[in-house]
Amino acid sequence: MDAKTPSPDGDLIARFAAIVGPDYALRDDAAIAPFLIEPRNKFHGATPLVLRPGTVEEVAAILRLANETGTAIVPQSGNTGVVGGQVPDGSGSQVVLSMARLNRIREVDAAGDTMTAEAGVILADAHAAADAADRLFPLSLASEGSCRIGGNLSTNAGGTGVLAYGNTRDLVLGVEVALASGEVWNGLRKLRKDNTGYDLRDLFIGAEGTLGVITAAVLRLVPKPRGKSVALVGLKDPAAALGLFAIARRHAGRSLTAFELMPRIAIETVVRYVAGARDPIVGPHPWYVLFEVSSLRSEADAEMTVEAIFGEGFSDDLVEDGVQARSLEQAKAFWLLRDALSEVQKHEGGSIKHDVAVPQASVPELIERAGRAVEKVVPGCRPFPFGHLGDGNIHYNVTQPVGMDKTAYLARWDDVAEAVHAIVSDLGGTVSAEHGIGQLKRGLLREVKSPLEIEMMQRLKTAFDPKGILNPGKVL
Repeated sequence: MDAKTPSPDGDLIARFAAIVGPDYALRDDAAIAPFLIEPRNKFHGATPLVLRPGTVEEVAAILRLANETGTAIVPQSGNTGVVGGQVPDGSGSQVVLSMARLNRIREVDAAGDTMTAEAGVILADAHAAADAADRLFPLSLASEGSCRIGGNLSTNAGGTGVLAYGNTRDLVLGVEVALASGEVWNGLRKLRKDNTGYDLRDLFIGAEGTLGVITAAVLRLVPKPRGKSVALVGLKDPAAALGLFAIARRHAGRSLTAFELMPRIAIETVVRYVAGARDPIVGPHPWYVLFEVSSLRSEADAEMTVEAIFGEGFSDDLVEDGVQARSLEQAKAFWLLRDALSEVQKHEGGSIKHDVAVPQASVPELIERAGRAVEKVVPGCRPFPFGHLGDGNIHYNVTQPVGMDKTAYLARWDDVAEAVHAIVSDLGGTVSAEHGIGQLKRGLLREVKSPLEIEMMQRLKTAFDPKGILNPGKVL
């Protein structure tokens, strides 16, 4: 659903700028350049203006004027999204709405286990505020030092904590949203139960700014763990990892807070390019699992649980070797091997990336079949699958063959993606597990949603944004 919105002229740009003041209305090419690309450098946009409001009232005024004049608005938080949902198109007619200045934590309610944070709050700052209150905000992402709460909610971000705590949607009690009309819905409720009609909150979470602009949210906090234990193990194949996961869940239950699968190529790449990174296990293994147990009781309790998982994993011939972190520094070193994966792949050339999910039991089959399929499409390519085995979400990335031209390889993106997605579909999976749709996967939506589902989405879009000014060209 693309809105044919006009380009703002000089007078209209001046009216928008007057809402936020000249210091926060960016027009210089150098100043707006960082807002026009995304981390993978796949999408490049253009805009005459970047607005940086500092209050909800300014956001509302901007949308009111945009709706009145039919001006397209592209909301942007930390600009860490990887499907192009936060980047304007190349027409130069869309105005970027940066939420970075709405960065106040309005309240931390330790007794009620909630935090009310504005959309521009950096995720790491939310973590710090929760920690200061002896609580945990469990959303965990590699980009937590730069991504912001508004973007996390708008994309329903996943991350490494989904296994125990759920997606972002599961961590939100209420939202405040500026609508296309310029009205502001105050849905900042702290209620765990509210069975009074439609759940409007969930319409906006995961909608990528196409239905409204999230300006603040009530986030759910949980008790801070009293102890954590992290382990890295080497295994022969993903099937062994799946067996180990069953053991880990049996011993740890909801205390199993991460279970991440990585191939040997991932470990080698991080060690090769990241300063200070090293392989803590003597000798190579085809596959690895990094898992974490968090205890509300004590460090010793977490460590004993990990030891029990180790013991059964070894006795069942699932674990070939492994090591348990014995200090916070070791635990951080283990996590570095996982957290650096998205960033280091660029050093090996082009990387064709997929964010897919299949039923957990089908992960080994996905990896085996996709490996054969992509080899047929681009002989010599190097599969680089990793991710959240505990919830079936695998980032099935594929690195270019050694010596191949990067541009030529990336030109095969659609061919490789088609091969991977066909297997995902056959296994009853999804082509977007946690990254969203944005621009990158908009064309795939009709492949995974029925015509009725698409029609219902379009009805919602029309109802909330009849003039099509909110993030046009994204999702639908």
